[in-house]
Amino acid sequence: MSAGGPVGPDAFRGLGHRALAVRRVDRPTLVLGSTQPASVVDHQEAARRAVRVVRRRSGGGAVLLRPGTAVWVDAWVPRQDPLWDDDVGRSAEWVGRWWAAALALPASSVHHGPPLHSAWSRAVCFAGIAPGEVAVSNRKVVGVAQWRGREGALSQSLAYLAVDWAEVAALLQLGPERHQAVSALGRATVTLRDLGLDDADEVVRRLTAALPGPGSWARLDPIP
Repeated sequence: MSAGGPVGPDAFRGLGHRALAVRRVDRPTLVLGSTQPASVVDHQEAARRAVRVVRRRSGGGAVLLRPGTAVWVDAWVPRQDPLWDDDVGRSAEWVGRWWAAALALPASSVHHGPPLHSAWSRAVCFAGIAPGEVAVSNRKVVGVAQWRGREGALSQSLAYLAVDWAEVAALLQLGPERHQAVSALGRATVTLRDLGLDDADEVVRRLTAALPGPGSWARLDPIP
């Protein structure tokens, strides 16, 4: 991710084939969804903690990234590809099935149907669950967001190895119920480390091996 720049599909949209990239950060970064107003951020707190704020082109709530604490993967599917689906919800489900296969989770862990919102899901990605996202015992482990255009669809998926929800809440304008949000996020989420996966590179290797048609994907990483 470039400092202060957008996190978007520009590296992919000219490609007529499937492509995969792993995104990494070299400093703490708060990534806003495409429609979130800048006012959702406590910018003074972000500056105090030396957290940069960037915006992605896909939707959903904010995610906080610290180096080495999350696995973020971009998957590009051009419109003519068999994985393409005109239905936005269904088009995310293959991503969830892919993660579930890579992590050896039951297929039932992939969310189907309409999104499930909470009081904080407009602000924080992991506070709700949407189609294609993955949960273990009703606790979210993988978030998925999409950008779709005439060329294809970019699915951005993320799972945490570790996350401090109190820090996430401190960076956002969540109001007087901030402490309730922290408790709710702790109950509603699970990390890769909780599932016994403590090596981000190993998770990426598993994801690569579990790709549908693994030989058909170009690798574009690393993307900063």
